[in-house]
Amino acid sequence: MDDELVHRERLSPNFNDRALPISMVVLHYTEMKPVETALDRLCDPEAQVSAHYLITEEGEVTRLVPEEKRAWHAGASFWRGHKDVNSASIGIELDHPGHALGYRPFAEEQIDALIPLLHRIQRQYDIPRANVVGHSDVAPARKTDPGELFPWDRLAEYGLCLPRPRIELGDPFDNDGAFYLALERFGYDITDGHKAVEAFQRRWRPERINGEIDGQLRAILFQLLLDRDRGVTR
Repeated sequence: MDDELVHRERLSPNFNDRALPISMVVLHYTEMKPVETALDRLCDPEAQVSAHYLITEEGEVTRLVPEEKRAWHAGASFWRGHKDVNSASIGIELDHPGHALGYRPFAEEQIDALIPLLHRIQRQYDIPRANVVGHSDVAPARKTDPGELFPWDRLAEYGLCLPRPRIELGDPFDNDGAFYLALERFGYDITDGHKAVEAFQRRWRPERINGEIDGQLRAILFQLLLDRDRGVTR
């Protein structure tokens, strides 16, 4: 192996060729324990799922699919016009019990291993911070991972994802319809509006997740779009 950030390889048969250049990273949790169960599934040809990397809670990084290949991690998903998120992204699975098996904070050693890997990937492919997302961001109707306890703020400190914005102008949207259109403009699939709002809350206001639009959410979204239009949130 030529990557010092990768501790071992266990290559999955579940991949094919990309149809798009790499422009995204999607973060997942496995929602399986022990970690061998998740590795077995990601390498099972009948399961037809995979990811490029899996990081254990102890910080061991396993490569499952070469980055130049299309891993099958995102499923039916959408982000900023891309319907084939798998072709455009690198998928990283985090060994974690998930919401189904006892949701809890992510292990520090795991995030310590994720940060340099993500940094290398982001620099190599010139991935915008706004395109480092969670599975729930690209599949809000189906997924909740990595969830409200994922430490996005830690990644943001290293410039690896967008930070929570500082609100300047307050609430600009006249009604919920305007908010949904803005949410779609930012990148989300709003087919299931309630679930899209929950996903937005998980990422940007994790202290309260109820799927309901309020003034704080409207202000956060407006600031994100304003910052993007100014060109300060790539």
